[in-house]
Amino acid sequence: MAANPEWVNAKCDRYDYFIAGFSGVAAGLIDIFFVGMPGASSLGSITDAQADGLVKQFAKLKGWSPREGNEDSVASAIGFLEKEFPVNYDHRHTVDVGGAFKMGTKNHHYKSLAHSPDIIGLFFSILDQFQGKASFLSDGQLIRIDSEGPNLRLHGGSFPAKIFCGFCNWIGHIMSDLAGSSGGRGSVLTGRGSGVPVPFMPLFQLCDFGEFQVGQHRQTLAKVMTQVFQNGYDARFGAAMAIPVLVNELIIRTLWVIKQRFYHKRPWSECFPSEKHADLRMMLLVGHGALCLMDGADAAIRSGGNAVVFFLRLNLVAWARFMILVFKELRIRYGEQVLAALKAFLGTLDDVLTPGERKLLLEYRQRMNELDLELSKLLEMYMKQVYEDYLLFHAALESSFDQKLSSDMRGENSIALAERCKVDDKKIIKSDQDLDDFFTS
Repeated sequence: MAANPEWVNAKCDRYDYFIAGFSGVAAGLIDIFFVGMPGASSLGSITDAQADGLVKQFAKLKGWSPREGNEDSVASAIGFLEKEFPVNYDHRHTVDVGGAFKMGTKNHHYKSLAHSPDIIGLFFSILDQFQGKASFLSDGQLIRIDSEGPNLRLHGGSFPAKIFCGFCNWIGHIMSDLAGSSGGRGSVLTGRGSGVPVPFMPLFQLCDFGEFQVGQHRQTLAKVMTQVFQNGYDARFGAAMAIPVLVNELIIRTLWVIKQRFYHKRPWSECFPSEKHADLRMMLLVGHGALCLMDGADAAIRSGGNAVVFFLRLNLVAWARFMILVFKELRIRYGEQVLAALKAFLGTLDDVLTPGERKLLLEYRQRMNELDLELSKLLEMYMKQVYEDYLLFHAALESSFDQKLSSDMRGENSIALAERCKVDDKKIIKSDQDLDDFFTS
């Protein structure tokens, strides 16, 4: 089916690109200077405090009545919620899972799928509560162990009621872990505690491939991301990362509405910033692309080659938003072809079964990544050169028509401009004699 031209054709002018670029750069500066990395983030401190307040408010709604002097104690509120919403998948150490895999207090929320605050976490939480099991991801493997306790059962007299109770218990337990555990928040040494992961981030544990430099060692992506979480890259920091993304989105959409209404003189009914406007979609792509470019460059420069530090400084929320916009644009422009190509590609991976074939595929992917990095550098150099040439061309053009300059100066600038534009030397008028010859020939 042919795509609707209204949805596909982008008609951005230079003001649109300026707005998008300006917004992306502004959001990038907010990300670099105010988000940074866990433990050194101005906005992160604010979102941590907001998470503490949210946990205490939720605990009060459930009947938390702290002792005198503990009214502002988040550890007390967390302890209350932990007792109110117990679950059978709250294992904290390797010994708790019978040595099936390595786990500690700093990463058990990350390895336990039911602790993920997304649809995957909800699914495994209800499944584990029903079956009396606990589901974990570790080293690229899904691990389920028996964990039915005598005092842990789903309430409700019917199947739908049990589903609802399981959902409520999941929400309550997520809230008890949002700002860390009661033991972690009550300790002077740990302080901040280990919260719940950024939505869908635990899926990185399936990526048990690659070799990333971490200090003097090389580790897989799964192990790198586990260390990233252990260093404070949780949902609270995810909220801080979302702030520059939201700022970028709001600036672009707001200025687009203002421009449509007061510059293009369109009625308010046509100024709603929906995705049907191709120019707005293109502005969002440019804006979020600029944000990601600044974020990625900052992370690469400050990481010093350490993969853990690189991901700690990388704004995954911004990159996720940018990739969603790219895929959505491809989907709009090319329809089912994108989905068909993606399914075909994923289908070919099923045939790669032997370790040798997997190794060849990973080596090929690594070479493609290296090639992509090299091409990105070349593109950056090319764009820089084009921009410098444009500035020189624009300056010469302006000087050629600047009435404040003498006619001789304007003539010299005009000659320089013609030579820069590679005009045939015989056709360039460089003197009065050339001018006379031009009109007499």
